[in-house]
Amino acid sequence: MSDHVYKHIELTGSSTKSSDDAIRCAIEKAGKTLRNMHWFEVVETRGHIEDNNVVHWQVTLKVGLRIED
Repeated sequence: MSDHVYKHIELTGSSTKSSDDAIRCAIEKAGKTLRNMHWFEVVETRGHIEDNNVVHWQVTLKVGLRIED
């Protein structure tokens, strides 16, 4: 196993469905232009409330991208 070096970036995904869906949206969208994403860490979760109901989620992630050799 070789040693790896990672770069961290921050993404914020949003969804009207759930916090999990917000995470998936952020990773899928970023995956269209970024390579070598290997892990993520949720650093913040926010929501929007209307009429006592959660109507929107925002999730901020740290994403680790492996630097190519």
